Amino acid sequence: MFSAMKDFLKKDRFAALAGVELLEAEKGYAKARMLITPDHLNAVGVCQGGALFTLADLVFASVANYEAPPTFSISTNITYIRSVSEGYVYAEARELVSHHRLPFIEVRITDENDEVLAMVTSSGYRKSK
Repeated sequence: MFSAMKDFLKKDRFAALAGVELLEAEKGYAKARMLITPDHLNAVGVCQGGALFTLADLVFASVANYEAPPTFSISTNITYIRSVSEGYVYAEARELVSHHRLPFIEVRITDENDEVLAMVTSSGYRKSK
């Protein structure tokens, strides 16, 4: 099932352009990473918030769509805690509520030292096939 999810998410061209790589995916859990490059940095030299959001959005999609019909994010909150300028950043998503229509997923974004960079909560809407 992991390879099927990886193939499905290859269609997310924006995440691919950002360098997001899915590392793990299973029911209720996913992990991805992204190597920060100079293209990810904002005007003050730290990773742009939108890049971190893209990483979080991909693991949300991995969890939300793992066994369900198409699921779309309907509400997302991201809290930026610490900045980063280089290295890999990781996102781990866990489904806290698995509802047939409205899943609720939490994403933890960390750096290579497992320092928390951002926390994300997101709810989705599962469409019928």
